[in-house]
Amino acid sequence: MSPEEILFEAEAGMEKCVEYMSHEFSAVRTGKASPALVENIDVEAYGSSMKLKQLALITAPEPRLLVIQPFDATTVRAIEKAINESKIGISPAVDGKIMRLRIPELSEERRKDLMKTIKGMAEDARVRVRQSRREAMEMSKKTEKAGGMTEDDLKDIEKDVQNLTDKFVKKIDEGVAKKEAEIMTV
Repeated sequence: MSPEEILFEAEAGMEKCVEYMSHEFSAVRTGKASPALVENIDVEAYGSSMKLKQLALITAPEPRLLVIQPFDATTVRAIEKAINESKIGISPAVDGKIMRLRIPELSEERRKDLMKTIKGMAEDARVRVRQSRREAMEMSKKTEKAGGMTEDDLKDIEKDVQNLTDKFVKKIDEGVAKKEAEIMTV
């Protein structure tokens, strides 16, 4: 494997780690209504488990309100049950075929709990980025032993991989800071 391919694979892996973390962050409640809060809730419908976003239109017409409109009115009860059983802690108000979720203000204690959750997610992302770095370093050493690159090339690629790692860890830290500001804003 060439040094360019090793760097490309490492960067792609690290990018996926940061994207996954950002997606996970979007599901954390911040006191503002966001469809991402409920779109991945599993709903038992039509004899199988489906994501809510596959069964309904989810909109946020107001900053503290989510409106869920099922595509099929027969799934209303299943969606209501799934939301009540989920860990978001909000009960929907069912009005015929439409459900409304009022997003309450976050207490100071809840904000601190959310910050712990966010920091845990960020640490998981950092671990995955470091794993990508480790894989790239191992691949580089194997390539060097096989005669695919010189010792100088190995040192250069190790430096480049470390720079990539630092860049993506910085992106993770920036994401945490942004989400922290979002959560702590009253």
